[in-house]
Amino acid sequence: MLEKKVAELINDQINKEFYSAYLYLEFANYYAAAGLDGFENWYRVQAQEERDHAMLFYQYLHNNDETVTFEAIAKPDCELTDHMAPLKAGLKHEQYVTSLINNIYAAAYEAKDFRTMQLLDWFVKEQGEEEKNASDLITKMELFGTDAKGLYMLNSELAARVYTAPSLVL
Repeated sequence: MLEKKVAELINDQINKEFYSAYLYLEFANYYAAAGLDGFENWYRVQAQEERDHAMLFYQYLHNNDETVTFEAIAKPDCELTDHMAPLKAGLKHEQYVTSLINNIYAAAYEAKDFRTMQLLDWFVKEQGEEEKNASDLITKMELFGTDAKGLYMLNSELAARVYTAPSLVL
């Protein structure tokens, strides 16, 4: 049985992961309207990843006889004024999610909940990758985004991204 605080934090994380999916769909929507289908694809794949993260936590709670409580998912609150804005907002959001995962880890550590810590090890690694990807996108946009041909090539690169479901055994 999970310690109450750990279960509550994981349940809250489920809702935050679904919000992340909404946020990334908002970014995809922005890029679709701008005619940047590669960037749109990148963020649609990101949204799918976030939904799967929520479902991993969902399954973990159920595997531990915990009830999941869904909350309302807020409308993304971001001002997308130019092509760089979603990228910067994405990095900031990933850093926020990392802090949330770290908080759950700290609570699990305090409760000596080693099974939850083992689950969270995957998420800690995943967040490192997410922050790196977000940072790399900003760097690439800074380097190539102001040149039409460079933006075209970057957009084409992002269009090639495909979704791969996580292979985490709960």
